[in-house]
Amino acid sequence: MQWILQEDKDNTDLAEMLDRMGIAYSVHSKLRDVAVPEPVIDDPNRVIVFGYYSAQAFARDRGYSPGVFELRPYVLEQAWQPYLLNPRDAATFVKVRDIGDRVSDDDRRYFVRPVEDSKTMSGVVLTGKEVRAKAADVMGLPPERLVPGRLEPETELSLSVPVTIQKEWRVWVVSGKVVTWSLYKMAGQMVVRREIDQDALDFVSAMVEINPDYSNAYVIDVCRTEDGLRIIETNCINFSGYYDADLQKLIDAMEGLDPSLEYRT
Repeated sequence: MQWILQEDKDNTDLAEMLDRMGIAYSVHSKLRDVAVPEPVIDDPNRVIVFGYYSAQAFARDRGYSPGVFELRPYVLEQAWQPYLLNPRDAATFVKVRDIGDRVSDDDRRYFVRPVEDSKTMSGVVLTGKEVRAKAADVMGLPPERLVPGRLEPETELSLSVPVTIQKEWRVWVVSGKVVTWSLYKMAGQMVVRREIDQDALDFVSAMVEINPDYSNAYVIDVCRTEDGLRIIETNCINFSGYYDADLQKLIDAMEGLDPSLEYRT
């Protein structure tokens, strides 16, 4: 595979590992409508792009394969509904333009994140007042200041009740197999270590097995709560932070993807 990396502190470590493994890669300051510098591609059917969400359209428009693994909204996956931290029937879906009419101007707390797999905003706990203020800021922008990849009036958000989380892990899944993992938070504090509880690892493996057609490659964030293990969310593998993942194992797994497959996105 030929790897195209966007300049990023996480991708510095990825580039170093690719270098050690003798795998071709290039680093770019911009990957959007244009690339800086412009990549020299040997085979567009053997290209992987890692960077920011803005690189998604770049890879799609140029027809790179596997390029970027775009995901369906995890919150709509029927197989996972009983295991989601915030399942579909416990959440409110609302577009930014409608928040002023549907969210109360009070201190009630919500966990808020986009429904689509995007980083238009990161998942965060906000009060009703704060959600409304964020929406008002977006609605106050003139059309020319609305930027792709950022919140806009038609962005659909999921609002749900916050849950107390004891531990959070990120797990990388490629070709239906768990590849590597990292603890990244304990009791709300950042704690980054290459470890995972065995029952959490077994839980992830079971989640992959019951939803085998979700994607050829993705990350799944899981957590431990008072009620047991739950799926927090999934994220695009190409744009997710690595924490303390084993990058060599991740690269090996991505290199092992069958180029003849029509990749599920």
